[in-house]
Amino acid sequence: MKRILGLIAYASVPTVINAVQISVDETAPSNPVFDAYVSYSIEFSSFPDYAGNNSRPNTFSENLLDNLGKITGTKPYIRVGGNTQDYALYNASLPYSLNGTIDPKRSSDYPTTIFIGPSFFESYNSFKNTRFIHGFNLGLGGNRTSGWQTLLDTVPLACKALGGGKLFAWTYGNEPDLFSTSAQGPVRPPSWNEAEYVDQWLNGTRKIHESLERNCPDLAKNGTYGYIAPSFAGVGNKLKAPKAWGEGLNEDNNIKLFATHNYISGATSPGVTLQGTLMNHSMTKASVDAHIVEYNQVKAIDAAAPPLIFGETNSLYNQGRPGLSNTFGAALWGVDFNLYSASVGFKRVHMHMGTDYRYASWQPIATNKATIGTKAPYYGNIAVASFLAPPPSSPYDSPATSLATSLATVKHLPISSTPFLSAYAAYHSSNLTRLILINLQSYNTTASGEGLAPLPPSSLTPRPSVTFNFTLPAAYLLTDGGKEKQVVVKRLMANGSDAITGITWDGWSYNWELDEGRPVRLANVTRTSESERAWVGEGTSDGGKAGLGVVVEAGSAALVEFVW
Repeated sequence: MKRILGLIAYASVPTVINAVQISVDETAPSNPVFDAYVSYSIEFSSFPDYAGNNSRPNTFSENLLDNLGKITGTKPYIRVGGNTQDYALYNASLPYSLNGTIDPKRSSDYPTTIFIGPSFFESYNSFKNTRFIHGFNLGLGGNRTSGWQTLLDTVPLACKALGGGKLFAWTYGNEPDLFSTSAQGPVRPPSWNEAEYVDQWLNGTRKIHESLERNCPDLAKNGTYGYIAPSFAGVGNKLKAPKAWGEGLNEDNNIKLFATHNYISGATSPGVTLQGTLMNHSMTKASVDAHIVEYNQVKAIDAAAPPLIFGETNSLYNQGRPGLSNTFGAALWGVDFNLYSASVGFKRVHMHMGTDYRYASWQPIATNKATIGTKAPYYGNIAVASFLAPPPSSPYDSPATSLATSLATVKHLPISSTPFLSAYAAYHSSNLTRLILINLQSYNTTASGEGLAPLPPSSLTPRPSVTFNFTLPAAYLLTDGGKEKQVVVKRLMANGSDAITGITWDGWSYNWELDEGRPVRLANVTRTSESERAWVGEGTSDGGKAGLGVVVEAGSAALVEFVW
């Protein structure tokens, strides 16, 4: 078997090359993700910024959502919620969408006193061919007259805005497991428990259903009506999801998806670093696995429990940390996190974001804190979508349109020798279609790794790399006549893992300043023909196996697509 050389998309040649060997199965049992696996959760108070309104829709956000829809065949689902859904009260006379007051003692990132007006619901008109999850206020709705009245007043407005196929589901309450302990101010007493939560949740959701039957009867039908729940903040808080389920949370059989939330760590947590916390596959794996343990406990109580999703997630809670959550390293973390989650059974992931949030995939408007623009994590979203996309018969074909064949099963390919490498295989109709290789070893090119001031050339060190060597069934790499096939290699690249600009996916940029988020091919990215290609090795004499090698630089990722 001869040595393989994968072409590199950037001109610099690494001087240190390590190698790992991985065997890949030709087929895998089908356990596909849902359509629009890469989806979003938008902070309730930020939704008007992200979507706009009837007179001024946010076309930048629409372009970025369209990009993902064109890759996978389905635009991301949008969950509108987060902490601020449980602060929002309704004011019918408010002449604009939202009036929010920030109390820095509670949060400097979002308002904690919020009133919404009728025009808030215009934002649901901005994104075409998009399905939504709208969040109602349980935090105040369950224990204050004004909160309960808000529920009664807004169900008719929300359901009328979400008719015509826009609605996917509802939520009632965000992270109720933190209601008695929230750092932004508790909204329940210390005695708050699972039984009380379930009682309030059932009371509220039944009232929602009654209102839908009166105001939007089509949305009260079993095929349309339903929730994602319990939307707990994590697995280690005071309220436990298995106990809530056992208390009868799904008594009315109206929970479509079992939704949980996850953050790897906190923005101000001691010891958090880009390499040790985010660009660390072991940390990601442990964080996700804890949710699988919890979900299995729920399944032990109810074997018919609905499928599992992350209804809200991102890198570091409290809206992320500059120099970490907004870097290219965080984009690589996002690829690893999303694909590991898919490999263990998560069906969809809603990446959370809000205006001025450090971990956001994009900043929807200019503010006094941040400029409008596409952020590093979005490029990770694009890479995940490209990995899961329907397989073309050649690298230049449009994605397939048959949903039955378009949904991918993801298999984790363990690399036990280091926590700074990860790899995954994608299967469509149980057949291997793609590989993705992630080199999580950090490589910094800016002062103090903050992504701002470039280091002088004399301070730069050669960028290390790793060669991923795969053993594959010969049919994937050799023709019937024994000739080597080509595979297409697409790279997620930046100058370094600390970069916050200059990021590309397969030579494409999605930056605001180029074409308002639409893809633009960059001429200064070295590529071969229409896509970079890697040649494969010879098979064994009996045609059983063949080899493939792809070089992946530190702080980058490479997608391998097989060509038939």
